[in-house]
Amino acid sequence: MRENDHPVLRSCILIIFLLGFATSSYAAHLIGGEVTYRCLGFTDGDPNTNSRRYEFTINVFRDCFGGGSDFDSPNFIINMHVTLYQGQQFYGTYQLEAPTVERIDIEENINNPCIVVPSNICVEEGRYVFELDLPIVDESYNLVYQRCCRNNTITNILDPQSSGSTYTIELTPEAQSSCNSSPSFTGYPPAVLCVNQPFTYDFSAVDEDGDQLVYEFCSPYLGGGNQGGSGPPNGVAPDPDLPPPFDNVIFLAPTYTANNPLGTDANFTLNTTTGLMTGSPQFTGQFVVGVCVSEFRNGVLLSTVRRDFQFNVTTCEVTVFAELNSDSVGIDGTYLVGSCGDTQVDIINQSGVNAFIDGYRWEFPNVGGQEVLSDSEDFSYDFPGVGSYEGIMVVNPGSLDCTDTAQVRVDIFPGLESDFTFAYDTCVAEPVTFTNLGTTLGGQAIVNNFWRYGDGNAEDALNPVYAYTEPGAFDVVLEIVDENGCTDISTQVVSYFPVPDLIVIAPSEFRGCVPADIFFDNLSFPIDDSYDFDWDFGDGSFGTDLSPTHLYETPGLFTVSLAITSPIGCTTDTTFEDLILMEPAPTADFTFSPESLTNFQPEVQITDESLGSFRWFYDFNGEATSVQQNPTYALRDTGQAYITQVVTHPSGCVDSLTQFIDVKPEITFYFPNAFSPNGDGTNDVFRPKGFTRGFKRYRMQVWNRWGEPLFDSIDPIQGWNGQKGNAGQDQPPGIYLYEAVMIGPRGEEFNYKGYITLIR
Repeated sequence: MRENDHPVLRSCILIIFLLGFATSSYAAHLIGGEVTYRCLGFTDGDPNTNSRRYEFTINVFRDCFGGGSDFDSPNFIINMHVTLYQGQQFYGTYQLEAPTVERIDIEENINNPCIVVPSNICVEEGRYVFELDLPIVDESYNLVYQRCCRNNTITNILDPQSSGSTYTIELTPEAQSSCNSSPSFTGYPPAVLCVNQPFTYDFSAVDEDGDQLVYEFCSPYLGGGNQGGSGPPNGVAPDPDLPPPFDNVIFLAPTYTANNPLGTDANFTLNTTTGLMTGSPQFTGQFVVGVCVSEFRNGVLLSTVRRDFQFNVTTCEVTVFAELNSDSVGIDGTYLVGSCGDTQVDIINQSGVNAFIDGYRWEFPNVGGQEVLSDSEDFSYDFPGVGSYEGIMVVNPGSLDCTDTAQVRVDIFPGLESDFTFAYDTCVAEPVTFTNLGTTLGGQAIVNNFWRYGDGNAEDALNPVYAYTEPGAFDVVLEIVDENGCTDISTQVVSYFPVPDLIVIAPSEFRGCVPADIFFDNLSFPIDDSYDFDWDFGDGSFGTDLSPTHLYETPGLFTVSLAITSPIGCTTDTTFEDLILMEPAPTADFTFSPESLTNFQPEVQITDESLGSFRWFYDFNGEATSVQQNPTYALRDTGQAYITQVVTHPSGCVDSLTQFIDVKPEITFYFPNAFSPNGDGTNDVFRPKGFTRGFKRYRMQVWNRWGEPLFDSIDPIQGWNGQKGNAGQDQPPGIYLYEAVMIGPRGEEFNYKGYITLIR
């Protein structure tokens, strides 16, 4: 594994973002790459060949855990190939072997003991190394590798999921004549940066020829698209790869450009001489970046190596921080801890992250004229009395890298006590009077008296009078607050179970027909299910529900009474004279004949068998009505029909009854045994006859005695005319076989088979 240089972000930073590179069937795993070369001398070591041998290296980088496709190779669905151009002319395409794959783990040794990198973040490098013999010419050679696609979550370029990459290098005439080798970068840049945190990274390269190197931001190139596999210019891997000039990726200007790939406010710089990269990213996301290093000798450009890579900017968190559990935090960041009436103070330490903390130091320089020190994680101390005490808590005292300090102030205040009394008539639904007995122990003022009445209501009052809207055992709480912010609470149970001043029920009167279910809605106040209820319904029946339902089955005038007893024994009662009047009612009943009808016999006869009736009304399936006592009616259609009888008693009470009757559809269907298709207009066509209304499906077929089909129809109106298919040759006189299948109105199947004689 190669060594990699990573920037120290700042003391005590934790990277909490997990790389989420996008995946795609178009190899959306690529996060960077570059091409370099070395001159190995004359071909076969012979200057007379006028040809040089070069070792080319293509480094391609991908996310280890991104889920995208693997590196191209002969074993992959797309062969790894590169294309060489001499000037603009195609020179050749070369198939490469599988790369050497090496994992570049982002280790935790990035020169800052307080930075933690998640273990599942890593980058894989695929290195392709191959050699070519190239004649020395007066034109440049351009080696090209193109591949789609980039991650679709990239932030700073247009349409990243359809934007591929071009990794290329130019072998200039000057580089050929001097047997020059290109520079190469020393390491892979950091994959993760922290938003709003400055970073520094040495992006320098080395050159074995000792030439002058100049660094600059440059635009990555596009190359390859998502239109199919290898082959076409816009394919995943164009074959051959396209020649220069190449198109730049399209940055989302004006926020992002090639010179400001992390945004205009990131202060992103690259020292042209040293390759030192600095900046402070302002946005989270994934960002494509291009860096070029150009090699000059005596002022002449020999080569340029273009690295295309990706930064992931995320939110980072301090790992070593001083934090205390306190009542509040002052505007200067001091943790404020108050104690009311108790000099014993316990402060819980909430500093973190524990894995990076080696120790603590508490210092209170003046507690009653003495210095108080402690090395424990939490702090516990009995202060001498009322007053304010200032101190500090230091995490990792003595550390040069990971330390933090919390300012703390402990305020010991005088105590206070909450108490109250209450009074009310236990059997009368009247308000409760509360008396506040709260006191302070140091003469400080009480600034709030907050009452919670246990029924969901509350108020700030000194001595309130409160009316409950329902009975119950209520936990009443009085919380008092003094001028120091100290609080105390007291709680008492108020058992509020009076009986109603007035018993109210609904209905206030009722007149109806027997039988009738009457719901008695108890509207009295205040009551609930904890009370006892004694109902007398006036017909010899009784009840104990709060709001009962009672069935009256006999005519008469009934008086209703109700007695209510509270859980603490208070009782009240009321009698409602002549509340319920129940009138006699008829009983509807009738018979009909016949019990089953057909479309040929649809008439029904009604026989009244109701009791107590003097008026009748009939509804025949919504088709017609009758007021006769025993009517008859012919139903209009087949299927299930209803008949409803409504009868009226002389008292005006009514009753009704609905019964259902089935009107069955019948089909009369038969086939003649002979026909004579001689054109005389009589019996010229063989087809069924009869009543077929309502059938759902029909098919008739005719064969000759040799089994040859002659006629087939699903229309019963269409018959066989004695010709083959009704349009072919006339069939000779004789006997023919027919079969017909019909599905009736209710799904029943009718099957007809027989012989028909054709007469001519």
